[in-house]
Amino acid sequence: MARAWKMPLLKLDTSRLYDKYVGESEKNFRQAIALAESMSPTVLWIDEIEQTLGGSTSSDSDGGLSRRLFGSFLTWMQEKSQEVFVIATANDLSQLPPELLRKGRFDEIFFVDLPDDRERTVILQIHLTRHRQAPQNLDLVALVKAMDGFSGAEIEQAVIASLYRSLYLQKPLDTTILLETVKSTVPLSVSRREDLEKLRAIAQERFVSVR
Repeated sequence: MARAWKMPLLKLDTSRLYDKYVGESEKNFRQAIALAESMSPTVLWIDEIEQTLGGSTSSDSDGGLSRRLFGSFLTWMQEKSQEVFVIATANDLSQLPPELLRKGRFDEIFFVDLPDDRERTVILQIHLTRHRQAPQNLDLVALVKAMDGFSGAEIEQAVIASLYRSLYLQKPLDTTILLETVKSTVPLSVSRREDLEKLRAIAQERFVSVR
């Protein structure tokens, strides 16, 4: 999105905001926000937001620090006037407090399902090219079919594992090596099938599909 909008991309690593000294965590948050606003218009990305702004905000085990930072973040999201577009990713929205998801903070929630055939082809080509492999030398049709149910991250790891295997075998990466790696991999869409189907059912009723 940052590339499409031709804006700088900033990543807010919320875990690095926390400091053992009193008042330093809040100071770190204010400095991070000030930096983002000084670079506006910009895209501010928070990865796996539920890990730092999720269930921990209801606990007082840290003296209420998480709740204070969460409150400061909500206030900033509601009142910010600078063009800082906040985009967050999450694997489990059930861990996020409902007040974070209301309109005016995050304007829309999109559901990104597993990649289809066309998307898996593009992802596979990207990672092969990134690792200096020629996609045209492989049977992409067979590989994409075998990777049905794979996420983008699982496709990437299949490529990396295959490259290690080809080094061990002392031969160039080929379709056979990649297929063997793929067939020995159990994707989350299989090992966590029930969770995925539950998420899809919820998303169909409540979220906007990216397709």
